Amino acid sequence: MTVLKLYHNPLSTNSRRVWIALLEKKIEFELVPLKLNGDQFQPDFLAISPFHHVPVLADGDFHIIETLAILDYLEFKYPAPALLPPDAKDLAIARMVQMVTVNELTPAMSPLVRQTFGGAGDEEKLEKGRQQVAAVLRFFEDLLGDSLRDSFASRPFFGSSSAITLADVVAGVSVPWLPELGVSLDDYPKLQAWSERLNSRLSWQQTQASPELVEAFKAQMKQLMKPQQS
Repeated sequence: MTVLKLYHNPLSTNSRRVWIALLEKKIEFELVPLKLNGDQFQPDFLAISPFHHVPVLADGDFHIIETLAILDYLEFKYPAPALLPPDAKDLAIARMVQMVTVNELTPAMSPLVRQTFGGAGDEEKLEKGRQQVAAVLRFFEDLLGDSLRDSFASRPFFGSSSAITLADVVAGVSVPWLPELGVSLDDYPKLQAWSERLNSRLSWQQTQASPELVEAFKAQMKQLMKPQQS
């Protein structure tokens, strides 16, 4: 049987999402680390990832790019344990969380990341980012359910009352980082509990970037920001 290969970088949130899914599904795989300081532009990698992005999942000679596509591939090829709910409404919730994370939350976090790790930022962009992040957090807080307001009751996961879903995998590598970026989760108690619940899972702990890697990323960001500041 062919062993899957995951081309990844430990600081990439997209890579981490696939890594977590592989661990949660207990699929045998091999990690192929890339440094992203030039590895992603090497001809061998461009042959499997023409847009020079990570992650890439290799299943034999079949190569898959784009995180959500990879997660869907894993879900359909390795259906147990399931990471998508069977109910139509729950599936819609899971998909909404995935897409809102990718399309709304991630871009809004970018200026906050630049300020936190690079030491500089445009105040107008920062404020716009904070407002967008707050809108996403309110939306997510409501989707986790409230027994006084909807029929779901308070749930531990997005789209499920018993097991994590791909929505938790996708959002769960971004939302827990927000306090590091100066965005408190104190006003979102269900999200706060959800974040702590995910961070206690072995798959989250195994894929957490080391402090050394985070410090190296900070130094790199500061170097990249210097030309903009000057």
